Amino acid sequence: MTTGPKHPGDIDPAAEDPAPMGEDLAALLTRLLEEAGRTQKELATEAGIKYPTLNAWLNRTRGTSRIDPDDLRAMVNTLRLWHVAVTPAQMFRAAGRKVPGPTDEEREQRLLRIYRELPTDSQRALIQTAEAMRSASRAR
Repeated sequence: MTTGPKHPGDIDPAAEDPAPMGEDLAALLTRLLEEAGRTQKELATEAGIKYPTLNAWLNRTRGTSRIDPDDLRAMVNTLRLWHVAVTPAQMFRAAGRKVPGPTDEEREQRLLRIYRELPTDSQRALIQTAEAMRSASRAR
């Protein structure tokens, strides 16, 4: 029996991905907004994204490689509140991004505790290391 994701942002491996192959973020969002009967402005407001930014993604005048993962998740959460079937994996793939692994609150809290115990110079080094790891994972 599949129960779905255990944490917000987790990807349910059993969930079907209804997005057509090769659908970019603009095409995906356009299709999902039509399904929801909602506007770009409503999505921007509800997801906490600036309307000009969302509009630029939809008009393909702004790249998607640097979209904050939290913005992608916020759009998924908003669309789901509107009863639109969409997965985080769909949104990340459509944006041309690797799908991040599931979040685990316990691991996040452990990392935060370690960070807080470090002296300032070590905190800076940890941030630089984490940013380098993120950049390397995006390049693959």
